[in-house]
Amino acid sequence: MTVVEEKLKTLRIEHRDDRTVVMLDRPAERNAIDATMVEELHGVCAELEREPGVLLLTGGTDGVFAGGADIAQLRERRRKDALAGINLRLFERIRALPMPTVAAVDGHALGGGAELSYACDIRLATPRARFGQPEPQLGILAGAGAAYRLVRLLGESVAKQVLLAGRTLDAQRALDLGLVIDVVPPEELLAAAHVTVDRMLRGSAVALRLTKLAVDAPEAAHPQLDLVAQAVLFEDEEKFTRMDAFLNRGSRGGH
Repeated sequence: MTVVEEKLKTLRIEHRDDRTVVMLDRPAERNAIDATMVEELHGVCAELEREPGVLLLTGGTDGVFAGGADIAQLRERRRKDALAGINLRLFERIRALPMPTVAAVDGHALGGGAELSYACDIRLATPRARFGQPEPQLGILAGAGAAYRLVRLLGESVAKQVLLAGRTLDAQRALDLGLVIDVVPPEELLAAAHVTVDRMLRGSAVALRLTKLAVDAPEAAHPQLDLVAQAVLFEDEEKFTRMDAFLNRGSRGGH
């Protein structure tokens, strides 16, 4: 597997043939999401839109995923900045990437950091992971996706516990609620995330892409979208190759 490493101001990026690993890299600021990080993550999205592959996003294994938005920069934002949706538009772009996205969370994912993890399709965590939305304590709301995405992920009751009552979800509670797929020790986090990506990529890339599209589509798009997506896949050459291999395995097992 070809690996090319890239170091930006706020990110460390590892490009592989079938995935891109992005590590948030502002340790002194607890990986706070500033304007530069937003810009650099937009650059990652642009690459993955041109050449689709799985995104594995992490804050590393030093006990912090992302401590939220950069408060010093957030303090200076005004009405026009809120309406521009600086973080929201980035997280929506991550959510809409053509191939699946995986967040590997060690330690605190708070505020915008939590919302960044919610924008990903799958989350893994370590026992010290914490998910929370402290925005009302700063006089604002969780305006980069949590207010509606958490309802879909966790249901209205739990979402309101987090958003209104300030409840922080620890790793075990996040696992129990289905917010994360697994909880593993910090030293195993990235390896476990890669295993999850490997499992995804054992399937057809086209089927994976269309499945994500169908799952993320609004309810009104179904069942017509499902029919069209399946029609595309039924004509895809990889379907015939994979099903022939399955049938051949079965026939060999019967002799």
